[in-house]
Amino acid sequence: MELSFLGAAGTVTGSRYLVTTPQRTVLVDCGLFQGLKQLRLRNWARFPVPPSTIDAVVLTHAHLDHSGYLPVLVRDGFEGPIYCTAATADLCRILLPDSGRIHEEDAAYANRKGFSKHRPALPLYTAEDAERALGRFVPVPHDVVHDLGGGLAFRYLTAGHILGACMVELRGPDTSILFSGDIGRPHDPILPPPTPPPDADHLVVESTYGDRVHDRTDPADVLAEAIARTTARGGIVIIPAFAVGRTQTVLYHINRLRAAGRIPEVPVFLDSPMAANATRLLHAHVGEHRLTPAQCVAVCSTAKIVNSVQESKELSRRTEPAVIISASGMATGGRVLHHLKAFAPDPRNTILLTGYQAAGTRGASIAAGAESVKIHGEYVPVRAEVVMIHGLSAHADRDEILAWLASVRTPPRRVFVTHGEPVPADALRHSIEERFGWEVTVPEHLERVALTAPRVAAS
Repeated sequence: MELSFLGAAGTVTGSRYLVTTPQRTVLVDCGLFQGLKQLRLRNWARFPVPPSTIDAVVLTHAHLDHSGYLPVLVRDGFEGPIYCTAATADLCRILLPDSGRIHEEDAAYANRKGFSKHRPALPLYTAEDAERALGRFVPVPHDVVHDLGGGLAFRYLTAGHILGACMVELRGPDTSILFSGDIGRPHDPILPPPTPPPDADHLVVESTYGDRVHDRTDPADVLAEAIARTTARGGIVIIPAFAVGRTQTVLYHINRLRAAGRIPEVPVFLDSPMAANATRLLHAHVGEHRLTPAQCVAVCSTAKIVNSVQESKELSRRTEPAVIISASGMATGGRVLHHLKAFAPDPRNTILLTGYQAAGTRGASIAAGAESVKIHGEYVPVRAEVVMIHGLSAHADRDEILAWLASVRTPPRRVFVTHGEPVPADALRHSIEERFGWEVTVPEHLERVALTAPRVAAS
């Protein structure tokens, strides 16, 4: 068995792991590269292997850095099944067509305004491409072994992180590998804790926060203070939030703060049809998260849903205090860009960043104190207050990852640290080596390794 790192090596996006045997070729995750331009350009490059030669895709979860390249893969020749959990399939039915529409809209906007270097600007993929990819989805249950043929089989184990997210335990005739996917947190208010890792010969583990621990400050306190402070000066709070996962957590906290009387009675708007649809999925998957049906209703009714483009434009002209939650979480695209253009220049307002901001994103620039950011070809001053909430992350931090690894019964023969920027990835490598004494590698982009079978003791 051979493992190739086609993404998420040296970066925190673009998860793509290719497993090959003499009989089968399987891709675990098929994500978009995000952030720095040189990374985003990889989305436009020819896929490292012909998509038609891949027998199956196994998704860990629905976030676009794990699923967002599927429309291109299918368009360019992949004809096999795309395995996922039922919740992941439901989320991808929301995320992928929306992503295609955003690619189309961004290309059309660039062509109208003439700020693209390409003539004409083209979308990476379209909503139609996304719908075609969705036709290949095969939802399968958790904790059941699924045959891939050629002696390969896999099993899903709950990872937390977002609704439907799982680890992938892949077993061949003579060796096994566990892909952690994105590891959730043990005390997330909505999602269950990650399943302890099963025994596997090899382990691929994410390292988004591999060099730090999350701020233990209660995120609800930071959220309450920011909303109260901004409202008092007549401002508007803009919350760029991932449509899946982060938005639902923010709504959960706002609902509880309102009920406790800890924030002013200002309107809350959810300006992301995709996020609104994802929030409603909490009802469809009761039992896969911690919320009761009544709590699902409360969370879903916290904000006024903004559906149409016209309503969104009117929201950008608002002058009264409000809270506006809109995707994307790193301000890389979507409706939040229009709100940032409208509200970032006014010091009465607040930009509330709710989690990790990958290098090269507008969110990272704003978090670093940039005086302006480039949106739709023009520089927009950032005079609004910027507040960062670290405690809302859906990713396990260094200590939480190490605690998760500590529950392994039989040490893996080799650990590969991926899905992290170079410094966090190497820091986690060092921490794992120091604590457990395991062999740990931080792979390079496009690196290939042979996954050898365990030695059998002589009789």
